[in-house]
Amino acid sequence: MFQRFTQAILLSAAVAFASARAAETNATSGGTTEASLSPAFGKALRGGLRVAGQAKLRLRPFTIECWAKLNSATQINLLVACDPRGSAKHWELFTAAGSGALSFRQPGRNGTLTTAANICDGKWYYLAAVVEAERARLFVDGKLVQDAPVPLPKGKVIQGDLTFGQNNEGDARCDGVMDEVRLSFGPREIKGGPAAPFLNDPDTIGLWHFDGKPAADHWAVESAAEREKLPLYQIIPAAKPEELTPANGFPKRETYKTWQRSHGDNGGTRFSALTQINRQTITNLQMAWTYHSRDGSNNIQCNPIIANGVMFAPTAGKHIAAVNAETGVELWRYKPEGQPAFRGLIYWPGKSDARDRVMFCAGKYLYALNPTNGQPIAGFGENGHTLLPGVALGDFGAATAGPTIFENVIVVPGFRKDVWGFDVVTGKLLWTFHTVPAPGEFGYDTWDGPENYAANCWAGMAMDEVRGIAYISTGGPKPNFIGVDHWGENLFANCVVAIDARTGKYRWHFQEIRHDLWDRDISAPPALGTITRDGKRVDIVAVCTKIGNTLLLDRVTGKPIFPFRLRRAPTSTLKGERSFPYQPDVELPEPFLKMEFTAADLTDRNEEVADWARTQFLSATKGFFVPCTEGRANIFFGIDGGAEWTGACIDVDTGRLYVTANHVGWVISAFRDDDPPDDVNAPKTRGREVYEKICMPCHGPTRLGISTCPPLRGLRLRLTDEDVRKQIRTGKNGMPAQPENVISEPDLMALIDYLMARDGFVKPRTTPPERPTYSVSGAPKFYDPEGFPANKPPWGTLNCIDLNTGKLVWRKPLGEDPRLVAEGLRNTGTENYGGAIVTAGGLVFAAGTRDNKIRAFDKDTGEELWSAQLPWTGSAPPASYEVNGRQYIVIAASGGNKLGTPYGDAYVAFALPPAKP
Repeated sequence: MFQRFTQAILLSAAVAFASARAAETNATSGGTTEASLSPAFGKALRGGLRVAGQAKLRLRPFTIECWAKLNSATQINLLVACDPRGSAKHWELFTAAGSGALSFRQPGRNGTLTTAANICDGKWYYLAAVVEAERARLFVDGKLVQDAPVPLPKGKVIQGDLTFGQNNEGDARCDGVMDEVRLSFGPREIKGGPAAPFLNDPDTIGLWHFDGKPAADHWAVESAAEREKLPLYQIIPAAKPEELTPANGFPKRETYKTWQRSHGDNGGTRFSALTQINRQTITNLQMAWTYHSRDGSNNIQCNPIIANGVMFAPTAGKHIAAVNAETGVELWRYKPEGQPAFRGLIYWPGKSDARDRVMFCAGKYLYALNPTNGQPIAGFGENGHTLLPGVALGDFGAATAGPTIFENVIVVPGFRKDVWGFDVVTGKLLWTFHTVPAPGEFGYDTWDGPENYAANCWAGMAMDEVRGIAYISTGGPKPNFIGVDHWGENLFANCVVAIDARTGKYRWHFQEIRHDLWDRDISAPPALGTITRDGKRVDIVAVCTKIGNTLLLDRVTGKPIFPFRLRRAPTSTLKGERSFPYQPDVELPEPFLKMEFTAADLTDRNEEVADWARTQFLSATKGFFVPCTEGRANIFFGIDGGAEWTGACIDVDTGRLYVTANHVGWVISAFRDDDPPDDVNAPKTRGREVYEKICMPCHGPTRLGISTCPPLRGLRLRLTDEDVRKQIRTGKNGMPAQPENVISEPDLMALIDYLMARDGFVKPRTTPPERPTYSVSGAPKFYDPEGFPANKPPWGTLNCIDLNTGKLVWRKPLGEDPRLVAEGLRNTGTENYGGAIVTAGGLVFAAGTRDNKIRAFDKDTGEELWSAQLPWTGSAPPASYEVNGRQYIVIAASGGNKLGTPYGDAYVAFALPPAKP
């Protein structure tokens, strides 16, 4: 059912390249086969493949030969490439976009050789490149079409793979097929196209016939009948009592009286052992100070840290500021490159030969600052910062999650993918863990296509600072909602992964969703705790998820504490999609969010919006892990949680977990995206004019659809002219009928021509791509016309789960919407992006709601005991600390983000009134 390749095949590829006289070997991942140019040549490759790279692939001179039949010149067609594009020895044989001309690129030699030979016409060609030290020649059917000098290489060699039909980054494919790829030492004499398949000879480095690749139909539709034959449930058994890891008694109690890493400690518990602020004194809690950075207004998503009486935190204006934690007076500020400490930073106390430092990521770098004066640590990297290996994406930078430290290793999760370990003193890169496995690594065969932005650790991580185990939680594969380019389980997407902090080696993983088609990342950081099972204290890691699960796992083995139930999931109706047969349907710990959106969930706030919601609901698909259906809206909960990046806190005294959650529906519509774009500079056709007048209010200016109104791009691929005509005339679900007095018959025919992409100046492609291409119409929330969620409240909750038993202890609405309070509607809860902390004083603090309040709840009952107004929304978890015998609660209050509330620049601290002298 899924294209999987064994370790034996991976090993055979590696062995083949280990010899200069390699025998034939097939590539190790992805791609399909079909008939070649003649029966004598067997099968040809369609799609992308790669094999493990070796130094021999980079030696000059060499000759690369292949056969290719290419369909379209509109895009780059990548034929064969070696190493990533940033490598000094990268090379690639390709056709240029637009011209279809055979070309050869060597970025490390500042050159691209382009010919006048357009080979993208659906015919077979024999192609060759003879590459010498300072010269390259290109041939088509034995004819020399380019002969040019090339300069000497510059830059650093970055080792990578040999790829066919794609580059090392995985973001290019070949619109056609290729066959008979041969890589040879030295220059070969190139003559007319060979009449028979290539043979190994003494000069052959590698030879690929592709005949051994199993065929796969990338346009087939899954069989629902075959899926129904599978058992309804699968169970991952719980760890046996003797398999559970005994508690080791760490961290010690004193750790929980400090707040030197975002989320409280390396374990991410967000628990404070301070008790001055408690159930009895909470009513006296008052504002102690407010710090305004006055360098702009922006959303701050960072939980601040406090060390030696100083708060360190990012500002709205992208500085790191040190603030007197007792008075709120700024001590210094530092401006790095990019937005610093997006979701976390850490204080390291130093050791005998290295001073203490504040460490965070910003832009492309990991920084280390002197906590006394804010100056970069001279011995760390280059002038106090070291380059992160990942790609920096705008304000997100190369890393968003807060790092952790074990011994001399600071562990940094990448925003795009991967995790890195650096020397905390020198900034030297020590290791890299691939969240999308590389060739030869465990999990590589769970993808049939490469991914350069997937399984990213954007939410956070935790560290067992005694055992030296780093825990990350990962996002899903990309693109969201569509998986035709990456069949399989897709490790380590949607996983909790344990990594050895010293070496970066894989230890274990636990995957929640396989082949995620719903953008349901594991969006919260792991948190470490200790619970009681069978009368014994055991160490666990807990991770809350977007779909409302709490993954509760043994900290050392990764085995679940409770049986983990999987349920048979429905098949996809999209051509080329391969949904995974089982998805989580968990019993314990009890979920804190409902996954399926049903008719019972529809809003009944007033009759008008209830009628609107019912109409929209009728036209949509829904259900347990139902994938998107082409041209129809799919409604489900969980894209923004459930749990969000703020995650959960754990009461280390009781083993109870507290998590804030959202409960709002989302509407996703998929469509075949083969239509050409509208030419905005061309005169409007009559059909476009009719569309703008009649259809655009519901289907949008780009035909992508609004809310549950479906996208109209790709309509020609799923409906006939008569289907469209009938639906426009008679109406369907929420679409009213359009009689002739609204649209005349000539205007209707012009509209259909426009919708079917027949009247534009740019015509659709006539040859199918290797796989279907789909897009989605954004990810809109299912809101009613008045701007409120179209499901019943509560829309935001605070939840308490007893990890010892797996039972949900209580759930309370979190926040109120001021617009509805004015109408007398209360206790609705609101979407929230703040997160909670729990204290030994019996309290849970949480903010992040639309009403800009911070609240305190009784941790045993969920009763609200106190609240205070913030100047802007508190969009990160609070922190708790003590200075000179006085306990404080401090929170970033900067508003904005996904709630759309106004932006600000404040940190606000609360404390009990100072003791009278």
